[in-house]
Amino acid sequence: MINSPYQTKQINTLKHKDAKTNKVLVSFTKKVKKVDPVAFYQINKPAYDGERFFWTSPDDHTAIVGVGHLHTFFNRRADDRFSQIEAEWNELLASAVINNPFQAPGTGPLLFGGFSFDPYSVKEEKWGPFGDALFYLPEYMLTITGEDCYLTVNLFESEEMLPHSNQVKKSFDLLIDNVKRSEITSPNLVNKEELSVPEWLKSVSEVIDELKTSGTVDKVVLSRELKLSFSEPLLTDYVLEQLNTQQQDSFIFMLETSDGSFAGASPERLVKKMNDQVLSTSLAGSIGRSDNPKRDKELGNMLLNDEKNLFEHALVVEMIKKALEPYCEELDIPNEPVLLKTPYIQHLYTPVCGVSKPGTSIFHLVGELHPTPALGGVPTDRAMQIIRDKEKMDRGFYASPIGWTDFQGNGEFIVAIRSGLLKGKQSYLYAGCGLVADSDPSDELKETSIKFQPMLQAIGGKSE
Repeated sequence: MINSPYQTKQINTLKHKDAKTNKVLVSFTKKVKKVDPVAFYQINKPAYDGERFFWTSPDDHTAIVGVGHLHTFFNRRADDRFSQIEAEWNELLASAVINNPFQAPGTGPLLFGGFSFDPYSVKEEKWGPFGDALFYLPEYMLTITGEDCYLTVNLFESEEMLPHSNQVKKSFDLLIDNVKRSEITSPNLVNKEELSVPEWLKSVSEVIDELKTSGTVDKVVLSRELKLSFSEPLLTDYVLEQLNTQQQDSFIFMLETSDGSFAGASPERLVKKMNDQVLSTSLAGSIGRSDNPKRDKELGNMLLNDEKNLFEHALVVEMIKKALEPYCEELDIPNEPVLLKTPYIQHLYTPVCGVSKPGTSIFHLVGELHPTPALGGVPTDRAMQIIRDKEKMDRGFYASPIGWTDFQGNGEFIVAIRSGLLKGKQSYLYAGCGLVADSDPSDELKETSIKFQPMLQAIGGKSE
């Protein structure tokens, strides 16, 4: 039970309460017994279908799971979407009453969501519910950091009712009792279709020709799409459980809407901010894996000495450096990349660490870093225009920033690769490749096929 739940800490004066309802955001956090995050994601299903999110980080063993949408932040205004979401979040926090005696990042009021890859690209109906920015403040949230587990309950409450409400106490008791993981199976896979492959190869060849001759662009990333059809609607619970089991070295995420969910297992952090400590990573240049340890090592050494991939990687490192310098008092960047290995792919990896200047928010950093050359190109403006002309599809939230920020300004965003859109009986998977002047279209097709594998493995099911 909670001791004195309304002995609260006010973030600010109650000057931004809802004028119509006279209600303010009230948030309570309590330390609880360890709870299975996947089981918590499944609580009260189907009552919360379309109103859940899931996040795990592989390096600090953090899991954040939200159920129920207390408040939704949605944006289709391309020019100011980063600043607008931040402004709306800050306005809500300015009137919030928060009872959170813990300093653990990811507890208390928290936003989870993301931004579309390109608000100026062609728009497809299947991505409509996500807009160009979509974030949720959950009703109930589980946060696991190492061995510690926290439960946060958020609600809108009238000031007059605060001393009398017992809703929070009941919520804690209900949510942590008898949380058990459900048994869920996958429907049969009935069709797998790689969309527009000849057209995509033609576009790749045309982009490579421009890279060789124009002198105005160094790199362009082109992506393609794989459509899967199933005998029955694919459940997000099943996909999440598979990703959580198979891709433990990646960031696992799920963002639901009432009409489609976005899921993936990304190895690539965009930016992490904890107090004034900033971490971004360059993850560009990749090659496959082998079950034979000797061959796997040979492949890694090939990647570490491949001029094309090293050039591509260096472009990303330089871009991150330029993006972070205005917001950081100091930066630490290694001289050479190392290997980062995931189950199907190994990458060139360089961490970029810094100390942020006062007043820097994670939204500032996300806005400057997106899109990195690893998913857009160099220079950014010209590469993005080529992508719009040649890809002829809506990436939606694929390759976009997705993540979280809490009321203290901590947060983490990843680049949403190795991902797909789950929509009823269909799923759409996405994969991309970095093109430079000496790229080969057939090699790039093979690379994207490898990059489909994490999501294919998680949702493939049985063929009829």
